[in-house]
Amino acid sequence: MRNYFGTDGVRGRVNQEPMTAEFAMRLGRTAGHVLTRHLSHKPHILIGKDTRLSGYMLESALCAGLTAQGMNVLLVGPVPTPAVAYLTRSLRADAGVVLSASHNPADDNGIKFFAGDGFKLPDEVEHDIERLMDNLPALPEPSDIGKAFRIDDARGRYVEFCKASLPRGFRLDGLKVVIDCANGAAYDVAPRALAELGCDVVPLHADPDGLNINLGCGSTHPEIMCQRVVETGADVGFALDGDADRVIACDAEGRIVDGDKVIAILAEHQLRHGNLRGGAVVTTIMSNMGLERHLGSMGLSMHRASVGDRYVLEMMQANHCNLGGEQSGHIIMLDCNTTGDGLISALQLLYAMTDMGKQLSALGGGLELFPQKLWNVVLPERIRLEEESGVQQALRDAERQLGDAGRVSVRMSGTEPKIRIMVEAADESVMLEVGQNLVERIQSLVG
Repeated sequence: MRNYFGTDGVRGRVNQEPMTAEFAMRLGRTAGHVLTRHLSHKPHILIGKDTRLSGYMLESALCAGLTAQGMNVLLVGPVPTPAVAYLTRSLRADAGVVLSASHNPADDNGIKFFAGDGFKLPDEVEHDIERLMDNLPALPEPSDIGKAFRIDDARGRYVEFCKASLPRGFRLDGLKVVIDCANGAAYDVAPRALAELGCDVVPLHADPDGLNINLGCGSTHPEIMCQRVVETGADVGFALDGDADRVIACDAEGRIVDGDKVIAILAEHQLRHGNLRGGAVVTTIMSNMGLERHLGSMGLSMHRASVGDRYVLEMMQANHCNLGGEQSGHIIMLDCNTTGDGLISALQLLYAMTDMGKQLSALGGGLELFPQKLWNVVLPERIRLEEESGVQQALRDAERQLGDAGRVSVRMSGTEPKIRIMVEAADESVMLEVGQNLVERIQSLVG
């Protein structure tokens, strides 16, 4: 049973447990102990954050706990989550941590750890950290405490890393690109990388003030990006989330290109160049049936993982795949980075467009997505859906009504007290009818 760690680290509302300065210091001490107990050298941990005002408070508290426990801390400031994964490897740190609540509003924040190889911490390590939270380890001698260093060129290092994901010397001259940075961690690196590659860049929501991250912008509000693409005559638009590990795109006509279509395009492009491994891609239970059929037409399989990039990555590794992702725009390309990377995903889409000489609207031809809709049922607190027999019966009834012509998914959000209900079907009217009936039944059962 996890008390603090969810599917994406520790997350919550700022100045409420567990997202307080006191908790962050305790977490720093316990994590510092667990992560260093088997090391024979002076350990280093890297801390990055997004642009939330609370990042300063949590960074200081976490840093105090880690240094008190004997770790040296490398502070890289506001950088995307995938930059933390890369910089942890590049700077030979023993671990990395990012302070971010991804696409959530500024009142939330989170703490997520990476191992020294840039992958997320294994479950058993997180369990060890949790186990010590209420019984803090002994402190080292005064001469053994750690110290903090600020890394001034971290963002520049990450920009060069992202550019290196493209073929050597490859440029994107002539492309006009709108980039919505969500007033988040990529406010500087995303426009800079695109400009250095030759794009005519139209930056959007790239002026963070600590409180405006994800506020009516970014990947959860892509309609603003779509409108700007049409207004400026751009070739393509990209909307990142607050920590820039996901991206939603749109074509020149302002039509959304979600994670499912991005995966279809990248799979076709990698297959063309012989770079797709495992004969498959990994998606989640939320991915559209139309994507599965489209991949099948290319001779590829599609493996479905539980929702969450942690589970996508685990299934990718188990099936020796190098491409996977989520409909929400988390795209993992293991040949490029160890986690979802919104900026690299955008660059790879631009590479596919340029390499195949087509506009984004012309890529992914043959992909026909089933009508699909997502509903949220907000609860006062999280519940265990598997123990709600009425909800399980409602789910079975909906699945029986759809048969082989559709799918239903009912799950708890990994980060919020919400039940997420997804229904898709070949017939849109059937999808809406089944979905609305299911929502009303579940509301009556748990309301």
